[in-house]
Amino acid sequence: MDIATYKDDVWGQEVLNGVSWDLLWLVIVLAFIFIAGHAIYETTRKRAQKPSSKGARVNRHEAIDRLFHWVMAGSVFVLLITGIFPIIGLNFAWLEIHWIAGIILTIVVVFHILRSFTQDLSSMALGPSDLKEALDETVKPGKYSPAQKSMHMVVSILTLLVIGSGLIMFLQIETPWWERPNSLSEATLGLVFFVHGISTLGLIGVICLHIYFGLRPEKLFYTRSMIKGWISREELNAHHDQQRWNPDETT
Repeated sequence: MDIATYKDDVWGQEVLNGVSWDLLWLVIVLAFIFIAGHAIYETTRKRAQKPSSKGARVNRHEAIDRLFHWVMAGSVFVLLITGIFPIIGLNFAWLEIHWIAGIILTIVVVFHILRSFTQDLSSMALGPSDLKEALDETVKPGKYSPAQKSMHMVVSILTLLVIGSGLIMFLQIETPWWERPNSLSEATLGLVFFVHGISTLGLIGVICLHIYFGLRPEKLFYTRSMIKGWISREELNAHHDQQRWNPDETT
């Protein structure tokens, strides 16, 4: 199975055309093999009693951060639908919807980056201590676990690649603000298409895993916190080291 596709340019030279979309099915199959394997493994593990969601509540995500998460999620899903469906044969007028969703994603990501400088960046940074946490279940994390930090790092890299390559492609199409410029060579445009495609495939795989883990019974309290903003004090005690993260209670 090829990773990339090629074509002859106007001079008859072979140039990169973009990613091979046959990889889409490989990504989906591998994601679901992992999900099935992990689900089977989890059924064999003995878990402590699930902590109660009742009682005192503590803040985990502020409203502005929850809004960012869901706007980003919505724009990414629109981008995937408008970008992937035509490739698999479901044709519709997708281009304008696609670039509008791309602009929205770019705006919210820029906002998130700027806002991150007012937050505790160390709480999301991966470090050597995270390896110990990942290998020793008795060591509780601070606000974010090594898996959550890793997921954030991978999604950040892939999203920035998608946005960067998408903006270059956006500048090459006709919009209400400019006519199509045709300013890039076919070889350069092929490279941009490849980066955009391969990062999109990566996002599809990561999103599959993110949704799976977000819906697992023992992780649902994190998903609830991304909707309502809080976890219970008992959930905090069970899953986090309060010496490293001890948030205020909700009012």
